[in-house]
Amino acid sequence: MKHYFNPASRGAITNWLLEELKVPHERIYIDLAASDNDTPAFRKLNPMGKLPVLVDDGAVVTEVAAICAYLADKFPLANLAPPSGSTERAIYYRYLFVTGNTIEPAITLYASGISHPDPKTAGWGDIDRVQTTIEQMVPKHDWVLGAAFSAADVVFGGLLDSVLRFGLVPVSPKVGQYVARIRNRPAYQIAYRARGTGS
Repeated sequence: MKHYFNPASRGAITNWLLEELKVPHERIYIDLAASDNDTPAFRKLNPMGKLPVLVDDGAVVTEVAAICAYLADKFPLANLAPPSGSTERAIYYRYLFVTGNTIEPAITLYASGISHPDPKTAGWGDIDRVQTTIEQMVPKHDWVLGAAFSAADVVFGGLLDSVLRFGLVPVSPKVGQYVARIRNRPAYQIAYRARGTGS
């Protein structure tokens, strides 16, 4: 299994999940400054030229949520995904997919000083609704599924960690407390200790 990543990219989130799982894999550093992500070989893996990319037995998986969902299912003994068909699984899917489909696009536009001309037609709506969604979805205690930490916390919490780290939008104390719990996880600390080292 090969994990193509850069610690300054969204690959930091999938790197963190791999630390949570503690599974053997080859970590392949992609130097974004050297445009390693624009080479024909890398573009064959991901035509978007984006990180992260996971290659497992010839199967190519891109997108943070897809990689995290795949890994959590591949290694069930880690208990990072609730049982298929359960109510918890429905909640888990919501957190996995609202992150990249709704929250991140709206925050990216907002942080860039861009407003969608008609937010009602955009899948992510407007920043006010997104901030309300974040506030409602962030757990007051523990994790998104209650006492059980899951890959959904890695995806959802990983994005909120970046939001706080870069000051992209104002957040409430409740969001800050959730991110503090995220940052206190040993696997998070191992994964992010290497940030910016090129290792």
